[in-house]
Amino acid sequence: MKNLQIALFLLINVAALSQSTPKEAYLFSYFKDNGQDGLHLAYSLDGYSWKALNNDKSWLTPVIGNAKLMRDPCVIQGPDKTFHMVWTVSWNDKGIGYASSKDLIHWSEQQFVPVMAHEPTALNCWAPEIKYEAATKSYMIYWATTIPGRFPQSEGAGDEKYNHRMYYVTTKDFKTFSDTKVLYDKGFNVIDATIIQDKKEYVMFLKDETKTPPQKNIRIARSNTLTGGYAAPTAPITGDYWAEGPTVAKIDTVWVVYFDKYTKHTMGAVQSTDLVNWTDISDKVSFPQGTRHGTAFRVPMAVLNKLLEVR
Repeated sequence: MKNLQIALFLLINVAALSQSTPKEAYLFSYFKDNGQDGLHLAYSLDGYSWKALNNDKSWLTPVIGNAKLMRDPCVIQGPDKTFHMVWTVSWNDKGIGYASSKDLIHWSEQQFVPVMAHEPTALNCWAPEIKYEAATKSYMIYWATTIPGRFPQSEGAGDEKYNHRMYYVTTKDFKTFSDTKVLYDKGFNVIDATIIQDKKEYVMFLKDETKTPPQKNIRIARSNTLTGGYAAPTAPITGDYWAEGPTVAKIDTVWVVYFDKYTKHTMGAVQSTDLVNWTDISDKVSFPQGTRHGTAFRVPMAVLNKLLEVR
């Protein structure tokens, strides 16, 4: 009887331990200052408290683009388990950066992708992101660009010479790319879009970049297709502060949108259970000092454990 009790005790505790040990962790790719030192990574087990990895040192130093920056790093893991990253290489350039990794430690050669080279007056390519579409087995890369005079209805409503719209290309291998097309134009200045899929609907979180009259907030647009058809934006989901660089994580049944309160030099967040009604939880999230916006994504615990071994 005593042996049976011991066996049951061990079985119950092993089961409890396996349930309490998470199978996945959250990672956050971000930049600091102007992005000159490269890619930073933080981790979280609950999606609210984030800690820097590698003593908050860069994992990858930028070497391409006019300014050799690594701003707005967006990382996703493809179905082949490869991590793909795109980023802003310069304030004013006609392309974006791309690199890949199997473990987020060792990276491929950095590649400059000239997505706006065909537009001679294009000023920039800002905050690129990647979304994988299983139905077509392809990736969509999307970003914001200003082409002076292209959208006169909002000319002069943004900062200085900038009047952005969202553009995209698709690729299956990150070697050949489709022609560049407009992804989102609803008559206003827009940057920093990020897209999630909720059932059959695509939900785009975007920054209304209008300065006159001031907006500088995060809104939502929805579509039934990934590469177009997004509706006019909702009312702002962020508060009475300037916000940019949204990224989204689902924690259990709650959607959390993290963003950069860039004039306040801190990160913020809002949450929702229905993607309609939002509550500000900025006081419930914490990030490493100096974090600028990037991308939240999930990884297996084995990936995080390898990152934690790096000193």
